[in-house]
Amino acid sequence: MFRLLYFVLFLIVTLIGSLPGLRKSKKVNEGLTVAERDQQAHQLPKRWARSVVKSTGSTVDIKGQEHIPNGPVLFICNHEGDFDVPALLGHIEKPFGFISKVEVKKVPVVRDWMDVIGCIYINRNNRRDAVKMLRDGAGKLKAGHSLLIFPEGTRSLGGEMKPFKSGGFRIAKDANVPIVPVAIKGTADMFEKNNRKKVTSGQIQIEILPAISFDIFEEYELKDVAEMVQEKIQGALHQMNT
Repeated sequence: MFRLLYFVLFLIVTLIGSLPGLRKSKKVNEGLTVAERDQQAHQLPKRWARSVVKSTGSTVDIKGQEHIPNGPVLFICNHEGDFDVPALLGHIEKPFGFISKVEVKKVPVVRDWMDVIGCIYINRNNRRDAVKMLRDGAGKLKAGHSLLIFPEGTRSLGGEMKPFKSGGFRIAKDANVPIVPVAIKGTADMFEKNNRKKVTSGQIQIEILPAISFDIFEEYELKDVAEMVQEKIQGALHQMNT
């Protein structure tokens, strides 16, 4: 319990301490390219995300950065637990925004930083909002920004992956950008498997798999692509267990 209280206090203090940097990050340098602006905007969030993971005493082993192509991509990742977000944000080299549930917009400071790094919100209970998310997401990608989506729609808590929903894959199809599958393991051990009553250290593994060209949509339906990507991620997770 003490460690959980320490962690919550750490989050509050570091978020408040980030306010000066937040104001600076909101000032866009028009002379930079999209990629350069994203790199600049993500500097402080990346450092914060790394510090969040480090504060738990956890380690992160990531491989496959060389599989990330130049230009905007749609990262597709399985969703184990809450610590997926800081682990991925802090350790994937290419800057990206998340497609996040709309409830996060209620959290002060966090929502401001999410806006800075280009996140998009979705209300899963509103079909019209979901359609808007697809349109906004494709627009972000076309503008040169990268995004990450958890197509399970919820956390697996370290158990079996939930079936991937195919809707989010349309963003890559509409924007003509590659898909980059990402497998993550170990985050649920830090919080969810403790009944969300304490935070413990863990060993987080992240593997970035080879990119899949958007040409795949010319051959396969969205649901088929979603199944193929899930199989690739499942295979990577299986290798992590052996």
